[in-house]
Amino acid sequence: MKSLILATALTAAASMATAAEKYVLDASHSQVVFSYNHLGFSTTYGMFSGFEGEIMFDQDNPAASSVTVAMPVMSMFTGWEQREGHFMSGDFFDAEEGDMITFTSTGIEVTGDNTAKITGDLTMNDTTKSVVLDAKLNQTGDHPQAGKPWAGFDATTTVLRSDFGLGAFAPFVSDEVEVIISIEAMKAG
Repeated sequence: MKSLILATALTAAASMATAAEKYVLDASHSQVVFSYNHLGFSTTYGMFSGFEGEIMFDQDNPAASSVTVAMPVMSMFTGWEQREGHFMSGDFFDAEEGDMITFTSTGIEVTGDNTAKITGDLTMNDTTKSVVLDAKLNQTGDHPQAGKPWAGFDATTTVLRSDFGLGAFAPFVSDEVEVIISIEAMKAG
């Protein structure tokens, strides 16, 4: 009888506990767009796409979720080959094949029904700093073509490039870089 009661209690506890589920980024529908002021004349844009990452997503307790993302520095696209070459030079990244930009969440503060502040460690140019992403859950549900659970998120933040040893030509080229993130992720498995 004791073992039946214990088994029933354990089953009930297990059914009440929910765990984060692993989602992997859909590289074809995930982008990081950045912009900065160029000499006061224009806003210049660049983008990273096709990168990898995973989200441990707990829909019932979003604060228990986590995210990790890694993107090759040399995958940056600005629309101007000479600018990309300059960014990869010693003035900025001094990039080599295999250099990565990474983000690993360290905490999530739920701020609304579908919003949160995601704090994490951003590592770029061999420097790690804490940043906060203002994030929004766009939608969850079954993907109409893939037929599996899917989730979409948007986020924004501002970083100072000088914090990462990338401050060349500031303040003429703005030190502040606006970052817009939009990702889709599919349930793994």
